[in-house]
Amino acid sequence: MIHSMLYATDLGLYAPLVMQHALALARTFNADLYVVHAVEPMGLFAESVLQSYLDEQALNEFHSQGLNTVIANIEQRVLDSFREELGGEGAQDLELIRAVRVLQGDPSQVILDQAQKLSVDLLILGSHSHGAGAETPLGRTAARVLQLSRVPVYLVPLVERRRQGDR
Repeated sequence: MIHSMLYATDLGLYAPLVMQHALALARTFNADLYVVHAVEPMGLFAESVLQSYLDEQALNEFHSQGLNTVIANIEQRVLDSFREELGGEGAQDLELIRAVRVLQGDPSQVILDQAQKLSVDLLILGSHSHGAGAETPLGRTAARVLQLSRVPVYLVPLVERRRQGDR
């Protein structure tokens, strides 16, 4: 059965909708819920801008401490958004969340790696990221996770997509 689940969030417009599904499933199965958010690595342009403004020591310090601070702030933002979304009566739902992790890397690989590392029984994610349009049937990350996942995937379709299909 389902004892643990991994909810992958992009913190986008539809994240609260996907979160509601994740929490409902966690309540239904009385399962542990882990949350992961992937941060794409800095691109070459951003890295070269930093190199032009920071000396080597400052750049190394940014990479070691600055990135950790940014990741900690994102983790706090995820928890704050959950608290805000759930309000006072949903506080017990927060107890279902065992950990929130923000990790740097390709989103689909981060999700798949965490699913394996945590030995979860179910993955929960949205069908698109916040930047994808409804014209594509499936986002890049969702498609990759569906193709490579070794556990079942619960995929939440975007609201825009549903509206478009109702016409």
